[in-house]
Amino acid sequence: MLRIAVPNKGSLADPASDMLAEAGYRRRRGRELVLADPDNDVEFFFLRPRDIAVYVGSGTVDVGITGRDLLLDSDVEAVEHRALGFARSTFRFAAPSGQMREVADIAGKRVATSYDVLVGTYLRERGIEATVVHLDGAVESSVRLGVADVVADVVETGSTLRAAGLETFGEPILESEAVLIRSTTAEATNGVSVLDRRLQGVLVARDYVLVDYDVPADKLEAAVAITPGFESPTVSPLHNGESFAVRSLVRRDATNRVMDELYDVGARAILVTSLLACRI
Repeated sequence: MLRIAVPNKGSLADPASDMLAEAGYRRRRGRELVLADPDNDVEFFFLRPRDIAVYVGSGTVDVGITGRDLLLDSDVEAVEHRALGFARSTFRFAAPSGQMREVADIAGKRVATSYDVLVGTYLRERGIEATVVHLDGAVESSVRLGVADVVADVVETGSTLRAAGLETFGEPILESEAVLIRSTTAEATNGVSVLDRRLQGVLVARDYVLVDYDVPADKLEAAVAITPGFESPTVSPLHNGESFAVRSLVRRDATNRVMDELYDVGARAILVTSLLACRI
């Protein structure tokens, strides 16, 4: 039975559970810490997001869903298997307005963060010597309280930093998002392969729609160039012998532009269908 670690709280929890449900797995209904799904031969363990990489790395569970930042900060034997496209965030340095412009300015300073492994590795790789101060909670007040000179934290809108008189500087430390991680021994198992295919199918279904349309024979190549699909569109002759029916996957965020372009080249009866799931 495949053992899957799932975040039990925070910004990762609900989207992770939603994605697994879309992939056909049993949904958590209450506050269970362990949930068996015998129909799919899996067992879910609901854990603190920061602990998931530790459990996966030790082999206690086979795979888990957590943030890329939490994985890299854990310093364990676990690897990213697939990016999942939600809970995106940027990890950056911030300091009092106007005091620092680039990462090199951190040399000799104190950096407050909840991600000391991640930040320490980032600085060492660039040959920058600084003191990393570990804080478990919010770090924005650490500069004003005299604990640190710089902070390193997840930035979404930046409003919390600005309220504390801080501004970001330098390049982002990391672009993070939710990821499926696995232990180094779990890659070859059939359960991991099935889970991965299902999650990939959810990602494709979220990002693409199915477009059907009719197009005259002399406009077919122009229309197909607009909707090339993943590999190639499906093209079928219509009964009138003068037109073709075309079916193709199109990125969801480009749907209306593609429909306009198809109409302009002569396509008609343009229909768009959402996908529930797929296997590519």
